[in-house]
Amino acid sequence: MLKIGCIQNLEIVKVLDFGAYLAENAGESRENTVLLPAKQVPEGAEAGTRLDVFLYRDSEDRLIATTRKPLMEVGGIALLTVKETSRIGAFLDWGLEKDLLLPFHEQTARVKAGDQVLAALYVDKSGRLCATMKLYPYLRTDSPYLPGAVLEARVYEISENFGVFLAVEDKYSAMIPRQEAQGNYKPGQVIRVRVTKVREDGKLTVSAREKSYLQMDTDAEQIFRELEQAGGEFPFDDKVSPEQIREKFGISKAAFKRAVGHLLKEGKIVLLDGCIRKADGDV
Repeated sequence: MLKIGCIQNLEIVKVLDFGAYLAENAGESRENTVLLPAKQVPEGAEAGTRLDVFLYRDSEDRLIATTRKPLMEVGGIALLTVKETSRIGAFLDWGLEKDLLLPFHEQTARVKAGDQVLAALYVDKSGRLCATMKLYPYLRTDSPYLPGAVLEARVYEISENFGVFLAVEDKYSAMIPRQEAQGNYKPGQVIRVRVTKVREDGKLTVSAREKSYLQMDTDAEQIFRELEQAGGEFPFDDKVSPEQIREKFGISKAAFKRAVGHLLKEGKIVLLDGCIRKADGDV
């Protein structure tokens, strides 16, 4: 059976001036053959020669074979470059003469020419090959990593309900839970994460933050730096709402309280009249 979007080993059943017809085996009916254009036919190839070819649809929507190898097959994932955009989506360079369409409805963020996007290959309802940035069903769940491992991950989708979805090393499924997803993330961004849990289904739960006792110093430095930039005073104390903390500092209230406690212990700040102020010795 001829399968679009896959590399198959097919046999040349007929050679003509404009190319060679291929099939799984000699004797197949005409509708079970596919054309390999003449410029793709290897020198010396003849009827009976078997070739590894990739099947896709050409610009006239005909099923066609090529000996060129694309960067991915159906169900696979690859990092591709945007060649151009149009009213129907973006076109990606994936190693073949015909660029690959990334429809607007399959984009998790708008892309432009020159961008690199992590995409999967699928067959749409009309039988054409397309790309998607919605990678959740395509990512692997058999990573070798255990809690505590520090890895690189690429953001591919952001959900207000669930959190930040990532591809660890561009192939393994991972997520920063919503309650841990402080900060400004955007699809395509590569960040360092720490594995906090391996779920029963093999997907990774990760954090972009260090363990709390290590992260505290970093958070305290950030708060103190912003306090200095604000003229030495914030119009709130450690009872401020979690939403205000997340908006201003991009961290949780628990992390904020740890950092403020650390600055108090070091004598760098004071809490006075509902405000956080630099200690007199630091002004």
